[in-house]
Amino acid sequence: MSTSIPSSDRGVLGQLGRELAEAAADPVNDERRRVHEAVDQMQTGRPSITFFQEPWNELEQTGELDMRCVDPFCQGIERDLRRKLYKWRHHPGDLVVAAESIQPYCIEDSGFGISEQVDIVKTDAANNVVSRHFHIQIQDEGDIEKIKMPVISHNARLTEELYQKRNEIFDGILSVRKQGITSFWFVPWDELICWTGIQEILMDLVLRPDYVHKLVARLVDCWLSRVDQLEAQGLLEQPAREMTVSGAAQIFSEVSPEMHGEFALQHEARFFKRFKRVHYGCCEPLHNKVDICAQYLPNLYQISMSPWVDFRKGAQNVRNRFIFGWRPHPAMLAGEHWDPGAVRRYLEENLAIAHEYGCTVAMYMKDISTVNREPKRLEEWNKIAKECVSQYAV
Repeated sequence: MSTSIPSSDRGVLGQLGRELAEAAADPVNDERRRVHEAVDQMQTGRPSITFFQEPWNELEQTGELDMRCVDPFCQGIERDLRRKLYKWRHHPGDLVVAAESIQPYCIEDSGFGISEQVDIVKTDAANNVVSRHFHIQIQDEGDIEKIKMPVISHNARLTEELYQKRNEIFDGILSVRKQGITSFWFVPWDELICWTGIQEILMDLVLRPDYVHKLVARLVDCWLSRVDQLEAQGLLEQPAREMTVSGAAQIFSEVSPEMHGEFALQHEARFFKRFKRVHYGCCEPLHNKVDICAQYLPNLYQISMSPWVDFRKGAQNVRNRFIFGWRPHPAMLAGEHWDPGAVRRYLEENLAIAHEYGCTVAMYMKDISTVNREPKRLEEWNKIAKECVSQYAV
């Protein structure tokens, strides 16, 4: 890859870099950083607010997100900067920005030797939220061997070349540094269902439990091999024992706590025990599974409470044992009619319940598939949420 940067691209990215540096100098970053630190340490204080997984295809209406660069590498940097700056201006929550540009290590991963074969249906060609129908590739124990151990390597030459390109682009504007892997999103069940089919594997929990155990164990072994290789090659940002990682078993939404423990948590625990802390859960409601999660994951520090939980039961079971990772319902942003009053009541009522039970709350507004093409809804939601959490400031 050539290290030359088109002058027009350098100009576009230089301007965006200066805007980021200006944002990073704003003292509000220190205030927001303290909010996150207080939540992380489970101190008394207000909940943090984080936005991600926005419907960027619907937010590109004002020109702020219009792309200008022509070089593919520059385009990737530009897209990230424009989105970060857009979020900073319109729906920051407790976003903290730094005057830096990070070059990730160029890691090559062979994968698990099997890829999903899927039919996709879209309602909006520009939206990456799609419906998928998986083709079954694993049906019995004989198929388990299709899952291969990954092979990890680092293209150090490419990492250095891209690092130098970033330095050329942001010289005197942003600091540039290389970065290894900082965390993992460990969801073996999300991967398995792409190969086995959803209904089929859930039936197998009852009909063929030994087969399921062998299947999950194989994938966890592969994941552990991946971590071993990354750590041996110095590709983690810090030792695994110091890292915080996340995971979930979203397909187990309607599975009992006992079966969740047997078929998910006991296998996942082999992976999670390699790390310092675990944030567990995503879309699956865990209000009745707090104890089983704690039983299998002694390093659990945050547990997800999805839009589909019984909120009071969740708060009652979590209390001050773990951070209560609340995911407010994104459907309130999606409807035909936008109702700010309903949003305020919803947030106030649930935050009051969490406070009643002494919960430390981290709010994550995510999985926003649509705002019904009204970007202002995100700005208003951000404003309402900030006002609702402010009453819990120390």
